[in-house]
Amino acid sequence: MAEIATLARPYAEASFRTALEAKDLAGWSAGLALAGAIAAEPQMADLLGNPRLTRAQKLELFFAVGGERLAAPVRNLVTILVDGARASLLPEIAAQFDALKRAHESVLKVRIVSAMPLADPEREDLVSELSRKYGRRGEATVDVDASLIGGARVHVGDEVIHASMRDALAQMAVALAR
Repeated sequence: MAEIATLARPYAEASFRTALEAKDLAGWSAGLALAGAIAAEPQMADLLGNPRLTRAQKLELFFAVGGERLAAPVRNLVTILVDGARASLLPEIAAQFDALKRAHESVLKVRIVSAMPLADPEREDLVSELSRKYGRRGEATVDVDASLIGGARVHVGDEVIHASMRDALAQMAVALAR
């Protein structure tokens, strides 16, 4: 995993710089997300890794799926990656580009796992509080996991805030076992 991230980083950073210069972060982000999704599709991944297919055949297949939805600069990047047998890096490049874009726009990606569905005002209050705490605008995804019993578990970057009943009970069990 670390090797894939390391190999993808220069491509993601170069794409990000190019997108900034062109003032087209949204276009690049959408294009890379689509290219990453296409490359991550198991059948496409098999075709791109097939040594019996020529470079032209691989590109033809890739662009047949992506069509005109891929802008010329993203198509050029895909061509470079296919030529270098690195098309499998596309999903990671897209993810790293998205992280660079969020950092540039001061956006905090938050994942909330709640024991019960959150009402919109509750979710907005929680995201607002996290935005204040971290000094960045928050964008949240919410998942429901009834096994948490109550409360929520909040993922902010690498940090996890354990605020669920299940986590509290687990901490009590460890404390009592001592």
